[in-house]
Amino acid sequence: MRVLVLSPGTAQQQLERMPAIAACANELGASIQVACSPGYRSLWTLLPSVEKIIPFDFSANLTMADWANLLGCVREPDFQVCLNFAEGRQVNLMLSMSHIPTRVAEAGFAATAEVSQVEGWSAQRCAGFLAPLGLSLDAAAFRISLPAALMNGARERQPQGDGPLLLLQPAGTEEDWPAERWKQLPLTIQAKLPGLRTIYLADNSSLSERAAQIACADVVLTSSPETSLLATFCGVPLVALGLSDDQLPERDVIRHLGHDNLRSLSEADVLEAMGF
Repeated sequence: MRVLVLSPGTAQQQLERMPAIAACANELGASIQVACSPGYRSLWTLLPSVEKIIPFDFSANLTMADWANLLGCVREPDFQVCLNFAEGRQVNLMLSMSHIPTRVAEAGFAATAEVSQVEGWSAQRCAGFLAPLGLSLDAAAFRISLPAALMNGARERQPQGDGPLLLLQPAGTEEDWPAERWKQLPLTIQAKLPGLRTIYLADNSSLSERAAQIACADVVLTSSPETSLLATFCGVPLVALGLSDDQLPERDVIRHLGHDNLRSLSEADVLEAMGF
């Protein structure tokens, strides 16, 4: 069986959909093709069931020729199911001309089944796309399996030493925890724990490389929703700054801080959440 996923949106939205797509592939024994922005290729290739990425920038000023090209891509393979996260007349027109018998979407005239509303944290809510197929989802149990080469490359970039590795990733927004506190925190911890190693996640690395760096860390401190989700899917202890409780699953190794006012958080608040 082949399943087509139309996945517009941000990196955070791509990550939130991954557990549902993995569950769909596992329960149906399906291979997956994902149409998404070319910038997310490395992220989706982390799912072994994804056999092909169809580069398609849903956010661009698309012409009828662009949609016709996408239609050509989706009519050739024998897709049985489409999980459509896109909206609009053009995507519905394209899907209505495809040969895909089951098309699941939140709305639209091309949908053969509509998404049901599901409570829970952000990734768990995607279970609504699986319900019409008779499938279930436990998004909190989902884990990313990373290739050995990626993991080895991440370890080679780590600071020397055998102490615990703290990975930091500020979101960099105006509402973020102040930059001077991000810089001071590792110094404060090192005074208590001299062997501490610290690494800042590089923004210019691919999402798959970031996932490997996160997976190699002992604890992640971040105000980035994308990094928080990657840490969650890698099973790494996480202190998430500024995220609401419904963005991540309930887990002993996940702590939330500063949802109401991130800039008012003190260094002592963060240290306490990290166990110091």
